[in-house]
Amino acid sequence: MLFTTLTLLLFFLSQLHCYVVDPGPQVKATKGFVWPKPQQVTRSQEYFVINPKEFRFKNLGKECAILVKAFQRYGTMINVTNSLERRGRLTEISVAHFHRIYDKTNYLGSLSKLYVDLENPCKDDEYPSAVMDESYEINITNSMKPMLKAKSIWGILRGLETFSQLIHYASNEYTLIVNSTWIKDFPRFPYRGLMLDTSRHFIPVYSIYNTLDAMSYNKLNVFHWHIVDDQSFPYQSTKFPELSDKGAYHPISQVYTLLDIKRVIEFARLRGIRVIPEFDTPGHTRSWGEGIKDILTPCYDTNGKATGKYGPMNPASKKLFKFLRELFKEIRDVFPDSYLHLGGDEVEFECWDSNEEVKEFMKMKQIKNYKALENYYIQELIRNIVDITDVHVVWEEVFVNGVELTNDTIVHVWKNDGFTVLKNVTGAGKPALLSACWYLDHLKSGGDWNDFYDCDPHDFHGSQEQMDLVLGGEACMWAEVVNGHNIGSRIWPRASATAEKLWSKKNADEFSKAAQRLEEHTCRMNFRGIPAQPPNGPGFCL
Repeated sequence: MLFTTLTLLLFFLSQLHCYVVDPGPQVKATKGFVWPKPQQVTRSQEYFVINPKEFRFKNLGKECAILVKAFQRYGTMINVTNSLERRGRLTEISVAHFHRIYDKTNYLGSLSKLYVDLENPCKDDEYPSAVMDESYEINITNSMKPMLKAKSIWGILRGLETFSQLIHYASNEYTLIVNSTWIKDFPRFPYRGLMLDTSRHFIPVYSIYNTLDAMSYNKLNVFHWHIVDDQSFPYQSTKFPELSDKGAYHPISQVYTLLDIKRVIEFARLRGIRVIPEFDTPGHTRSWGEGIKDILTPCYDTNGKATGKYGPMNPASKKLFKFLRELFKEIRDVFPDSYLHLGGDEVEFECWDSNEEVKEFMKMKQIKNYKALENYYIQELIRNIVDITDVHVVWEEVFVNGVELTNDTIVHVWKNDGFTVLKNVTGAGKPALLSACWYLDHLKSGGDWNDFYDCDPHDFHGSQEQMDLVLGGEACMWAEVVNGHNIGSRIWPRASATAEKLWSKKNADEFSKAAQRLEEHTCRMNFRGIPAQPPNGPGFCL
């Protein structure tokens, strides 16, 4: 009896969180370690001191506007002394500490330049693409010639980001240092994306800019813009202005003008990020019907009476595919990337089944069931836009429902754990993207980044040919409960875990060590204006 009482008492005390903790952060952050982890890195305890007021990038190779603007951005990031002085937080005594060295034995001298060698020419109007080369090499072992080399401008951008992350504060918290380091790096997957839904809540352009900045800090290279959906149509079309006039939450303040979109694409381009738009059909299109009549399917009750509700796009509509062709021609002109996401997910058949016009159409076309009708719709859509678009991306339902797809159509896997479908897609010889395990709207707690880190696109049994068909993946931010005020903290640093899984070697790091690097990287993002939430528990940022 006494034993039982003591056992219960201990149990209740444990539930009251009466435990002893040590002072200090739960996870101790690294200093000057890179996220995502490079493919090859050698780092010593020897170090150079950097005076940000004197530091400059020295270009040895080809030059273009992308490079010049990158030097400006990263020069500003490194010049933390001036920014601190402007805020009145650095005294003259503190400035003197930049040349006060505590560990003379490992001191290698001052680093005033980083030489940058771009091998191949870059163009002022060049865009990142599916085949861009993002490899680079950094050698900071000699103060006379610290070097960043890359074949392409995109590799230079990734290398500049890595170099900026190598710089950290010495123990006196005022001296900036960089350890003697050699890095050879390249991405594991060519497609490393973040999807942002801007329909369920309108996301302001400045929040999109902030998101793109954070993507560049994590070496993500695809911004998948899920721009419209059932709830609103914020894309402001020039050919069909009534779509946003009547389908957006507000026709002026809650829309993306073509100038807005052009600026977002340019902002992304300068950071080596592709912008892939998604105009999801035939489902998720309720807002489309506010501006364009007779393209959605009217729904009826069991007595044949109109309910006033509308379902997916109506394949029987005589104006539908002509309208879609005209709209997608405009979209093709606005978005320069060769990829276009056509959606195709969650198509509900009930409304089609209630509509006699649709049934008659199916009889006329000898379409036997609604999956076959969906097949007809997708085929007809692609047929109408095949000459104006290049590579199509579709959600997994299009493949699972048996729609006939060409082998260059990319299947985007998002349901359940994803690996069974991923295996089937690649087994059918089609390229694939994974998002199933990286849904940012599925929030458990502040520390659930490790769930994202535990997922790998190659976690299925398949041949090498199948593995090669996995192009990469995306973290997805659906916007039912986020807007411009909280979207940053929902995305980061959880999407950082996805970024490392897509860039670094498989199983590149263990959780405990990755947690320390992510602690540092989150503070780094905070310092750069990204509202990333703490990743691991109690702690602090300088």
